[in-house]
Amino acid sequence: MQPPPAEPGMREEEVDTPALLLDLDAFEHNLDRMAALLEPTGARLRAHAKTHKSPVIARMQMARGAVGQCVQKVAEAEVLAWGGVPDILVSNEVAGARKLARLAALTRIARVAVCADDPGQVAAVEAAAEAAGVRLDVLVEIDVGAGRCGVEPGPPAVALAERIAASRHLRFGGLQAYHGSAQHRRAPAEREGAIAAAAEGARRTVEQLRQRGLECPIVGGAGTGTFALEAGSGVFTEIQAGSYAFMDADYARNEAPPPFRQSLFVLATVMSRAVAGMAVVDAGHKAVAVDSGLPLVWGRPGLRCVGASDEHGSFRVEDGEAPALGEKLRLVPGHCDPTVDRHDWYVGVRNGRVECLWPVAARGAMF
Repeated sequence: MQPPPAEPGMREEEVDTPALLLDLDAFEHNLDRMAALLEPTGARLRAHAKTHKSPVIARMQMARGAVGQCVQKVAEAEVLAWGGVPDILVSNEVAGARKLARLAALTRIARVAVCADDPGQVAAVEAAAEAAGVRLDVLVEIDVGAGRCGVEPGPPAVALAERIAASRHLRFGGLQAYHGSAQHRRAPAEREGAIAAAAEGARRTVEQLRQRGLECPIVGGAGTGTFALEAGSGVFTEIQAGSYAFMDADYARNEAPPPFRQSLFVLATVMSRAVAGMAVVDAGHKAVAVDSGLPLVWGRPGLRCVGASDEHGSFRVEDGEAPALGEKLRLVPGHCDPTVDRHDWYVGVRNGRVECLWPVAARGAMF
């Protein structure tokens, strides 16, 4: 890990850059807002830690009612479990005997579950559980429209669930029904149509499971862009939103965007004004993910990012006053999840001063 770019009590203007900045008032508002929105629906939050990669933030979410966390990788699950998170779902398939052995070992300190969409995967998880002398929960992932992972809803999913339930080393944990591509469909009607179809596929599968004598403890899915639709469907029991805690420029592009505040920024310093009408900052795509578009400048709509290289971000001055050499700018990332993974530390600020430093403990946990 790199040394932290700030110290508690320091003014925001003194923070070394580039730095991952967390506006604590907006962040805490988002945590409270999600808890309040879900409370009357009966759906539980299993917040997605692939966004924040932090046991500190996971515990803050659970203090507000989240039942646990979900992750995409075994290494993320390990960081959370050793950080005190007691209930973790790997909302993904896991390939490889070594990874599955590590996952099975985690059941000694936390409740752990994993997903499968193929009998071969179930057999591999079963072998790992048997070797460790434990019993693992396995959810059947169904494809509800994303076209990425997941068995077809209905009879194929039921058959896989029966295979899991028949094992002495596994428990059938429910359904994973995440429609990732629906999160950023711009028009509300497009999101509503996609999630209505997803909910119907999940509902039909749950009913067919019951006809075969299998209860479905969890129907999990949803994200920041559609969580209200899944929560209101009467089908989904767990909501796996993650980006809501931070937000980003891509979610802001949705029509009727999610009801949360921008809390995550990359603080950058203007390092060059050599070219007329341009400002260059010390944060390029090593500091800010650009897979969902170039960053925005918070509170400065007249500055437009026109390019990013490894260590430079180039901004054109299109309106208003140009930033001064050495001035600090808050950049809004296009995509918050991979932006977080570029940094070792959160710098939590409130009222213009650094209040806390939290490690991005699961940074780079991709195995």
